[in-house]
Amino acid sequence: MFDYRSFATRKLAALGPKYLPFADVATADVPLSRLLRLSLFQVTVGMALVMLVGTLNRVMIVELDVPATLVAGMLALPLLFAPFRTLIGYKSDIHVSALGLRRIPYIWKGTLCQFGGFAIMPFALLVLSGYGDAVDAPRWIGLSAAALSFLLVGAGVHIVQTVGLALATDLVKEADQPKVVGLMYVMLLLGMVVSALVFGALLENYTPGRLVQVIQGSAVITAVVNLFAMWKQEARSRIRAQEMKTARPRAFRAAWAELAQTRGILRLLAVICLGTFGFGMADVLLEPYGGQALGLSIADTTKLTALFATGTLCGFAIASRLLSGETAPANLAMSGTMIGIPGFAAIIFASMGGGTFSFLLGTFLVGLGAGLFGHATLTATMRSAPRNRIGLALGAWGAAQATAAGIGVALAGVVRDVVVGLQAPVGPASHLPYNTVFMIEIISLLIAIAVLWPMVRHMSKHSGFGKPNSKRMEAS
Repeated sequence: MFDYRSFATRKLAALGPKYLPFADVATADVPLSRLLRLSLFQVTVGMALVMLVGTLNRVMIVELDVPATLVAGMLALPLLFAPFRTLIGYKSDIHVSALGLRRIPYIWKGTLCQFGGFAIMPFALLVLSGYGDAVDAPRWIGLSAAALSFLLVGAGVHIVQTVGLALATDLVKEADQPKVVGLMYVMLLLGMVVSALVFGALLENYTPGRLVQVIQGSAVITAVVNLFAMWKQEARSRIRAQEMKTARPRAFRAAWAELAQTRGILRLLAVICLGTFGFGMADVLLEPYGGQALGLSIADTTKLTALFATGTLCGFAIASRLLSGETAPANLAMSGTMIGIPGFAAIIFASMGGGTFSFLLGTFLVGLGAGLFGHATLTATMRSAPRNRIGLALGAWGAAQATAAGIGVALAGVVRDVVVGLQAPVGPASHLPYNTVFMIEIISLLIAIAVLWPMVRHMSKHSGFGKPNSKRMEAS
């Protein structure tokens, strides 16, 4: 008699590796359920990013009537902590614990920062806006409290993401790290999409009380989910604890100097900055561009986020599969930048007769290129450092990526406003300010290709930017 149950089980098991390139990273020691549970920290990171950049951005300007310049300053505060990701990653490499834990203490500290920031944030914003009885409160109280809350949440996000990625790579073999990276960033995007939908539904009928509930509810969810994600992820080792106590770790400056001497690492960080800047400037301008230059409705432009995310997910999936084989990360990063250039060209062409189809195609291509580029450069960074310095390397990647993205977003708004002011005497051209920014992005990606080209041409696959190298295996 045919066993339908076993047949169905085999089919379901085959779906994972076929449609999710990271699913076959699971082993008997590290099952997929454990990796999925660990990846929940990326969900809370995505939730925090949506809350800061999306939900609160609109609420502060529209409902709370906070000046846009002040809002932009608040949103930029988390970037102040971005350069410290390198130091945080290094500290998690050498952390001394009685139980031999290295990563978990820092993830928990980052979680507490997020929790504390979200806990005080809604009341700080209400005081800042002068709502109700807070109208007579000194302005500096609301301003300083709001700044502290944004800084705490931003610091927590940087700590949790940097050390969480280091812990994820600790659990698997180096050859499987690209798949783990793909899984982590799929969960990040999933967390952002779901959070955006939930926050939008909860705040549809806005009241100050509902704002307090939503933000403080996010604080509780962050603490609970991250605690669940961390539970029994890092094995306790008294032997490692004793070794860390007796060892004399090198100073951060010396460790960074050692990493900087690795062949190609500084060039790689420069490529990360240029590429992230090039892809990131458009983040805040695609929807306004669709509305002003192409006449799309709010409903139509809102769907751009989903289209961009779909392209990015495709990029992650393709990169996870290719980087697990013979493809060198430098080659894949080059492909990502080369896909992004025609993507931005299609977006520009949309306002010159190409229409909506050209705009949508360009948005998808930019998302695809960004996914390929981000995954490839992160994998290259991980493979550039010894196993015992993976936190330092990931911190360097995060610092370069976050700083470049923040500068790109800020500069995009400045360039757009400057061009609008310059063209005022000769009459408006709604597409020109946006196309100027898109051209800057194309130029940045071309420069990234020029900097990356020597790595593609001269670096061998065994020098830290291709296959897992022997130096990493010996260091581990």
